[in-house]
Amino acid sequence: MARKIDGTALAAEVVAKVKIDVEDLIRHYGVKPGLAVVLVGSDPASEVYVNMKSSRTVKAGMNSFMHRLRETTSGEDLLALIDQLNSDPSVHGILVQLPLPRHIDANRILDAIDPAKDVDGFHPVNVGRLSTGTGGLVPCTPLGCIMLLETVIDDFRGLQAVVIGKSNIVGKPVAVLLLERECTVTVTHILTRNLPEIVRDADIVVVAAGSPGLVRGDWIKHGAVVIDVGINRIVGADGQRGIVGDVVYEETDHAGAVTPVPGGVGPMTIACLLSNTVKAARALSLPQETAAK
Repeated sequence: MARKIDGTALAAEVVAKVKIDVEDLIRHYGVKPGLAVVLVGSDPASEVYVNMKSSRTVKAGMNSFMHRLRETTSGEDLLALIDQLNSDPSVHGILVQLPLPRHIDANRILDAIDPAKDVDGFHPVNVGRLSTGTGGLVPCTPLGCIMLLETVIDDFRGLQAVVIGKSNIVGKPVAVLLLERECTVTVTHILTRNLPEIVRDADIVVVAAGSPGLVRGDWIKHGAVVIDVGINRIVGADGQRGIVGDVVYEETDHAGAVTPVPGGVGPMTIACLLSNTVKAARALSLPQETAAK
């Protein structure tokens, strides 16, 4: 029986540490970390996400600044808000909820965020720092994936890792993080030829393809560790709605360890967002030698 990697439990540990760090910043330095979340439009799924992020931020002892803008908000008006948040000393993290309306260039908006406040880790400066191993803020979901892997793997050196998915948000950054830990990494996607055969050689499989049930049990090597990033909303034959991953979880008994969906990577994403906000607050508000501790 594969070990279930409990993302909910690990996320609770991360958040508990965040609360301690927040209390320390307030008590010793008078700094209360603040996270600004910007939502343009009224996409139902995005509404759920931003409300959850705001609630968790407040519960962790930080300030939450919500900015809800109309669907018709122009790119220039959104840029003006980003500029305001960049200059606000009470805001240490800025998150613009994606997707944005079609008339707004998302890349232009993300590029306008101060890299020091880019707690999503999407700014080109932070992407460059990640790829060169020179610090910066790491994207939340890839960071969560690595933390989950570290609960079951003591030594990554020389392990074969396969990443399914090539997005800038998950696939590419998680591949870099695995390389940093001296894995041998193969990045694939749903159009990769002989994908099952490639996956069968892997000690670590990270799946972020957005394709429900893509990875079957016979793709997974005995004892491999599987991180399923997929969150796919489906309607079953009985009409019931549910959430499934990119991996057929029921077929992974022979794996060494596997994340469930839900309850795996999802909780870690928000926990890492809070952790990044504290990291940004320390870097922005404290002397360099103190913030680095």
